[in-house]
Amino acid sequence: MNRSLRRALMAVAALLPLPSAAHACACGCSIFDVGQGTLMPEGSVSGFSAWFRVAYMDQNQNWRGSHKAPAADSHDKQLKTTFYFFGGQYVLSPKWTIMAELPIYDRSLTTTDDGTVYGPAGTIFTAHDRALGDLEMMATYTGFAADQSTGLGFGVKLPTGDWHGPKGPLGGQAIDRDSLPGTGSTDLMVSGFHVGQIGGPTGHYSYFVQAKYQAAIATQDQYRPGNELDVAVGINDDLGQIGPFSKVMPVLQLVGSHRDHDSGANADPPNTGYDRVLIDPGVAVRIKNLRLDADIGLPLWQHVHAASGPNFDTSGQLVAGSYLRVQATYEF
Repeated sequence: MNRSLRRALMAVAALLPLPSAAHACACGCSIFDVGQGTLMPEGSVSGFSAWFRVAYMDQNQNWRGSHKAPAADSHDKQLKTTFYFFGGQYVLSPKWTIMAELPIYDRSLTTTDDGTVYGPAGTIFTAHDRALGDLEMMATYTGFAADQSTGLGFGVKLPTGDWHGPKGPLGGQAIDRDSLPGTGSTDLMVSGFHVGQIGGPTGHYSYFVQAKYQAAIATQDQYRPGNELDVAVGINDDLGQIGPFSKVMPVLQLVGSHRDHDSGANADPPNTGYDRVLIDPGVAVRIKNLRLDADIGLPLWQHVHAASGPNFDTSGQLVAGSYLRVQATYEF
């Protein structure tokens, strides 16, 4: 394949959303599924790209409905996670690209013992789980428009992640199903995107819209994660070369998420499911074939489902005050 054709193919791949991390927690992990940090860089010299992404969130606020709730109302006190994502994509033709991504979770949950895990009921303990998450694979079609600025993706999430979790000395489950690295489910995914220039081809502002919907079609051990929709809308400003960087591009985006209640005997339906809108500023810089992306998501509005009434001894979901992400992508 000659160099000009390879550049043209990867210019298409520049517009494609990367497969998102497979998030099992019902508490808000899906924020990393869409947005500028999940769009491939432009102008690659080859048909293959690989990336490594690190994301972090500290869910330490109990939330009920659209407001903070007393920490005493929930058994869970803190859910702290560092995610490591390894992924790659290959351009098969000017119209088709295939992608795959596998996450690793490093997660700790501080919660209240019910007398079956570490000690007497009411004991506060911290459980840790470092394990693989669920593998995602996706194929994206970009043949709708001549400039290939619009695409539609179809994919599957496989149950490769840890959905059993650690157990305590007394034999009880230390981390609930909705907070484990794997869901145990096989999910179908559909995604779409559109990108464009503001002010014509010579303008240095560009925009993107992106959406991804995911639903489980096969489950295990009486747990089904809620269906989920994530949407991002953003604008970029290409500042061009600055110092040692061949391109610097600030970005401002809004990211919205909706997740249904989990279901099944091993789920907690009343305390799962949410709606959320974040403002997410970031920046992308390029050095030859290496591109670095970084962003921070800050909640503008969020509403979480929470149990109510005398029959529930815990109510609320843990949310984070910010969501951090850094990604390095190399184009071979």
